[in-house]
Amino acid sequence: MSVLETFAHITFESILLPSKLPDIPEMGGYVFFSGIVRNVNEGKKVTHLEYEAYVPMANDTIRKILLDAKEKWDLLHADCIHRLGKLNISEIAVIVETGSMHRAEAYAANRYIIDRVKHEVPIWKREFYLDGSSEWSQGCSHETQH
Repeated sequence: MSVLETFAHITFESILLPSKLPDIPEMGGYVFFSGIVRNVNEGKKVTHLEYEAYVPMANDTIRKILLDAKEKWDLLHADCIHRLGKLNISEIAVIVETGSMHRAEAYAANRYIIDRVKHEVPIWKREFYLDGSSEWSQGCSHETQH
């Protein structure tokens, strides 16, 4: 079993946009979310981010969140991949994909997954600023709706 198979939801490699949709004939709605590193946070200019995690626990927590979402919305497809390491501005930090028979379930499940990932998965983010300083993020306090 490879590391990629063991930790399918955590990667140190660049995350690329999918080139094709999942091949699921019953799927009528597909939602893709991408969290991207931006150059400003709380009024401070950001140069890059670094993400750290306890990988086995982070992977298991994401897997459990996906299973909860699949059960709650009867999803046909759900995936989430989070990147660790140094990320520059405009790089993808996390993606969430959801697919269901109808779009409403795919949208709702996608939002549910990213909100839970940001609040529950043991991944730590350190922001580096243009003035040379850095600090660990105090967690996401924006846009929580469960």
